[in-house]
Amino acid sequence: MTAHTRATWTDGMAFKAELEGHSCMMDADERFGGRNLGPRPKSLLLAGLAGCTGMDVVSLLRKMKMEWDRFSLEVEGQTAESDPKVYTGILVKYIFSGGRLERDKIEKAVKLSQEKYCPVSAMLGKTARIATEIVLNPSQ
Repeated sequence: MTAHTRATWTDGMAFKAELEGHSCMMDADERFGGRNLGPRPKSLLLAGLAGCTGMDVVSLLRKMKMEWDRFSLEVEGQTAESDPKVYTGILVKYIFSGGRLERDKIEKAVKLSQEKYCPVSAMLGKTARIATEIVLNPSQ
């Protein structure tokens, strides 16, 4: 199986990426000649990680018949000091709200996603240490 993406330069440092029938603008920060027309390509890796592991966790928890009201992820990446400035550490926070949360099921789903199912985690884990945190019913 192969994946295909086309990125077309539009102006300055901006590119329009087309993949799977969708498009996304990417651009550089103004300090690097961009106009901030979209996210940075490297940041999209963190979004891809959040989406990948998030979908795994939703699928697994549905199979475990655990209900929740809200679920979100926050992903933070630490970047190397020297070029190429790869992510060297990543923290993935799984944030759940609801009255019937079962920590053991959530921990199992997160572990399965990180260690078995999420290919984005497997790829990024080759260069970065990925840590996870589970937050239940945060006050907000």
